[in-house]
Amino acid sequence: MQFNTLNKTELWIGPVMMEGVNLNDVAAVTAEVLQLPKSQVLVVDVREDHISLDVLVDDIDADQLVGQKKALFDALNGIEGFSTRAETHIHSHGILGIIDLEEPEMGVAVKSAELMGIEILSHVAKRVCIYPTGFEVKRGMIEDTNSTYIQAVLEARGFKVTIQPVIDDDLDLIAGKLRTAAEAGYGLIITTGGVGAEDKDKTVEAIEKIDPELAAPYIVKFQKGTGRHVKDGVRVAVGTTGLSHMIAMPGPNDEVRMALDAILPYLETIDRDKTAMAQAMATVLRQKLQKQYAQKHAMGRHSEEAVDSSHGDQWHH
Repeated sequence: MQFNTLNKTELWIGPVMMEGVNLNDVAAVTAEVLQLPKSQVLVVDVREDHISLDVLVDDIDADQLVGQKKALFDALNGIEGFSTRAETHIHSHGILGIIDLEEPEMGVAVKSAELMGIEILSHVAKRVCIYPTGFEVKRGMIEDTNSTYIQAVLEARGFKVTIQPVIDDDLDLIAGKLRTAAEAGYGLIITTGGVGAEDKDKTVEAIEKIDPELAAPYIVKFQKGTGRHVKDGVRVAVGTTGLSHMIAMPGPNDEVRMALDAILPYLETIDRDKTAMAQAMATVLRQKLQKQYAQKHAMGRHSEEAVDSSHGDQWHH
């Protein structure tokens, strides 16, 4: 069973006695007991009778915590100058605190934690934050019809939706807003616009800055550097950070409607697959472009036939 730490990653151990203790050793043995890389455990505070560590993980398996209190205390007591007492305990504001439980309490606590985790996930999953982007929207040159449409569709399905002010086309600003929304407990963060191939289009890259393993399939590809295209194509994207999914949608309203329809089945679940969601959006948007291209090609062919017919008539004349 795996738990999300919900950004509550500090462990307090005390009361303890320390004299000439090497803090690197404290972090190293704690990481070893918790089956984590050494780089993911840091000593962040030392007081007269207790010590604080930060465990830098988003998710952790129950097996890494349950039943490990004695093993951790034994390891810490093996460090020169460090000793625990009979009343020493481990405290955390989050799920890491279950390491302090005694054997009879473990089963009940793990079950309670699992139910609490499901309840938290369900609550977060239903909270939505929408960020429209682009100078043309911010300056009122065009109306933002996307945000209210997304809000209406999702609220009809029980989501709680907040529409945020328009963001400028700035990579760091967009990434910062996405991080802030995730930290505020929004499980779904949607941007509209900014997925194109011009230098002003930044939303996909902002998500990629937070989640380098984002799913970002192409809708269409270009020859990079041709015309206004500084990128090699148009992409949509879905990335994750903590409990949040970040979704970069296009700007045109008809495309937003199509993209939202495509991912609605995934939004109704807690276990959202970012790759499947991104591919679903890309597929319907590609189909739209292909249909438009086919219609344009057909119109061009009919026009050529009309010209040929006209030329024929002239030749007959």
